[in-house]
Formats: sequence, C-alpha cells, structure tokens
Amino acid sequence: MKKLYIAVCVLLSACSSGAQTSVATRIVKDSLFIPWEIVWGPDNNIWLTQKNGYICRLHPTTGVLDTLYHESATVIQGEGGMLGMALHPQFPTTPYVYVAYDYNSGPLYRERVVRYTYNGSNALSAPMVLLDNINASSIHNGCRLLIVADKLYITTGDASTMSTSQNLASPNGKIHRINLDGSIPADNPIPGNSAWSWGHRNPQGIVYANGFLYSSEHGPGSPLEINIIRKGRNYGWPTVHGFCNLPAETQFCSDSNVAQPLIAWTPTLAVCGLDYYSGAMFPGWQGSLLMATLKDAHLYTLQLNAAKDSIVSTAIINAVAYGRLRDICISPAGRIYISTSNSGTSGTGAKIDRIIELYDPTAANVGSAPAVLPMRIHPNPVGDILAGSYTGAEAEYRISTIEGKLVQEGKVQGGSFRIPVIALAAGEYLLQLRTLRQRGEIVVSTFIRK
Repeated sequence: MKKLYIAVCVLLSACSSGAQTSVATRIVKDSLFIPWEIVWGPDNNIWLTQKNGYICRLHPTTGVLDTLYHESATVIQGEGGMLGMALHPQFPTTPYVYVAYDYNSGPLYRERVVRYTYNGSNALSAPMVLLDNINASSIHNGCRLLIVADKLYITTGDASTMSTSQNLASPNGKIHRINLDGSIPADNPIPGNSAWSWGHRNPQGIVYANGFLYSSEHGPGSPLEINIIRKGRNYGWPTVHGFCNLPAETQFCSDSNVAQPLIAWTPTLAVCGLDYYSGAMFPGWQGSLLMATLKDAHLYTLQLNAAKDSIVSTAIINAVAYGRLRDICISPAGRIYISTSNSGTSGTGAKIDRIIELYDPTAANVGSAPAVLPMRIHPNPVGDILAGSYTGAEAEYRISTIEGKLVQEGKVQGGSFRIPVIALAAGEYLLQLRTLRQRGEIVVSTFIRK
C-alpha cells in the first residue's frame, strides 16, 4: 500500500478533481457546549451528545433543540465527559441509543458505554451498561461509537498510560467490537475479549464504507494517522509512530503484525470526526473521506483511489472557518453538518459551540435548508389500508421490507393519505416518502402489517 505523507492543496474540492465547488454555510444552532458526536437520524433530525452530559435531538431546518436526557453521572476532566453516540440500525422500531461517557468511581476516573431506550417522544430511559471500567483521563479517552450491521464498535484511548495499548487484558488503546446487547461476538479475534484491534493511542473518528472501517487517530504531536481497521491487527502504539520506517520500529512491526496507516501528518492537525461522502450535492467530493480537525481548525476531503484502500490526494474546504471542528454527519441529500469544539473544557462558562450546515446554493431544487416532512401512520399496526398524514406536497412513496426489498411504490398527495396494502403479507415494513418538489429529501417510518 502506498505510503502518503500529507501534501495539502487549498481548494473547494479534492485536488484531483480540478473543479471548483460552490459551498455556502448556515448556522443551524449555536450556544451549545461541545457537540461531541452528531448523527443523522432516520427521523431526519440530527442526534447529538454534548460533552456536559446532554443527549439531544436537533431539527436541521428550524434549529429547535430537544433535550432527551441528561446523564448526571457525567464528569468532565479535560478531554473527558460525554463522548460518542450511535443509534440502533432499526431505530426507531428498536429504540436503542448507545452513548459513552466518563464518570467518577470513587477516586478513579472511568469510562463506560450505556444503552438507553427512546420512548418515541422526547425522552430516554432505562440505561443499561454494556461496557464498563475503561480507564479514563484528562487526555486520550477516545471514544467514538459506530454500529456496522449488528455489531457496535467502540474506540478507546490509552488514557495517558501508553503501555495499556499493547496489553490485551486492558480495555484501553483498543477498538472494541461487541454485540448490540453487550455480549462478545464469537468471531472476535480473541475468544471472550471485546478487542477487535489494538495498539491505538487516541482514535476519535470512525466510519464504515466500501467494506472498510476507516479511523482517524491522534499521534504524539506527529505523526497523526488515518487507518483501515482490520480484525486482530496491531497498530503499533507506543512503539510505532506512523509508518514502520525507523530502525527501532521495523522489527516490532514484523513481529507484531502491525498495520501501517494510509496517511500520516506532520506536524499535528489534531484529527477528529470522520465520515464518508457519497451524496449528490457535492459530486466532486464523492468517494472521499471528510475529516474534521481541532488544532488545525479545518475540514478536509481525503480522496480515495478506485479500490478505496488508499488516499491519493487531500484538500481543505476553505469555506469553513468556525474554529475547532469536532464531528461530521451527512444527510441523505448530501448536505454536510459539522460541530465545533470551542467552549471551555470545564463545562462552565460560555457555551459558544455551533452546528453548521454546508450546502451548494447553486444546486437544482436546493433552498437554504432541507425540506422536512413530519409523518404519522395511524393506526399502526395497519390492516388492508395504510392510513397516515404528513406535512408536504405530492410525494412518491416506496414500501420495502426491513431487509430493503421493494414491494410497492406509487404517489400520494399532501396532508392525509390512504395506501392499499392488501397484497402485503403480515410483517414489518418501511414506508419512505420523497417529495416531488424537493427530490433527495425523504422521511421514513416503519409500520406493521397485521
């Protein structure tokens, strides 16, 4: 695999594209305290954690913020606090929200991963601890969450104790893989161990795309890394910094099955949130990773090769100038949302962070904000007629199985609608509406056919 040390070109598109991209920004919400994780939900809202223990949901058009839960056990120490979040892949039918936060256990600072249950309205309840007793610190805590299929991946840092990353008995300095109920998968590399990979310093970005698990990781000043995470591989920390290119590193790399990064930065950028872009709004960025940075305070595109296993070029999206950037999420239409990380780390004082939308104002059928189609199915379960209502104009509908097989499609008018479903077998289905006026903006709901 090609080794790439960073060479940045400052454009509004990937270096390899040669074309300029029109980018506008819009502040969706301000006065937040370090939105650590932002996730685009199936309800077309942005779900987020704030570092001071709040789990919230943000309407991307109106900026209305709903507080769903405050985890009072959250304790902020430096980089520690409430961190990563993920939604169950069948959410809201299976209404689980997974969150990581740091807390005090007597004199010890610890990190845990908890599953909450969403009540379908504006509250979470029934916390269930899935992974606990991870060492936490004022630095190097991880802790990003990502669900791929039916497995939860959890990044943990070395919590300022470097030796833990190579210690397979320690949960620190690892990327873990567990079942969604907290049990350990039988096909993990080490029986009875949740570790999927090890030798990590402080991975704070993770995304799955193209059959690969990509991760961004803070280095010790230099270099910083983007990795493809592979089962049972060692990523070298603390012996290896970046590539295996120093005499002191080469033997360890050979003996310990060390996976080398796709790219390494010198000097530090403080890499953070990571996502993959395949949206229609910015064609020039399709097939790229998007990366937020803290110290460097820029949003980057990382253009991948055809096989998606190497980075061929990088660029700064220079329309973004909002200070330290923490995380990224992307709407189905390809709108990009970023969260900032500029509030003080103590959790007190001014809350000055924002969530910002990036969009192309020249794109066809694009306004300053996405169309939102609140939808309700009533009653649910349904009989021979699927009755419902939504706020919007004429729309196309698609009904598919939970596995994604299309079984029926057509058109409905705005307001109330009635769709005959007598031909559908009993079971669970997805209903998707897409407006004819705003193609690309969708709303999805589940229903049960009696």
